[in-house]
Amino acid sequence: MGGESDLQKLLRGMRPELRAGRYVFTTVEGGVPSGVTPLVTVAEDEGLTLVVPLEEADAAGLAYDYVAGWITLRIHSALDAVGLTAAVSRELADVGLSCNVVAGFHHDHLFVPYEHADRAVAALDSLAHRSA
Repeated sequence: MGGESDLQKLLRGMRPELRAGRYVFTTVEGGVPSGVTPLVTVAEDEGLTLVVPLEEADAAGLAYDYVAGWITLRIHSALDAVGLTAAVSRELADVGLSCNVVAGFHHDHLFVPYEHADRAVAALDSLAHRSA
């Protein structure tokens, strides 16, 4: 049931998949608004951060300023694996792209600037190929 922890295997097998849609980060107080189904929630001192589809944020009147594409690394990474986040974020930084990483139980999820999401996938594919 445990995921992969060997960095080279993680990089070779990450198979980045660009998910359809546009996603935004927003913050709310008092809970998730009706009609909004967050992909991610993070409880912070300042409020509850939500990552939601752009259309849901707009419909609920939620404020945001960053529109992201959602990339899932399709390899099952161990939660205690060392180096995957660093390697992926470094690769994207090297091509001038920001990256917000969320680790799920099975996969790592990257939120990158929507207008450059295809470029991000290409950079990650290149990293996987070089790690083979």
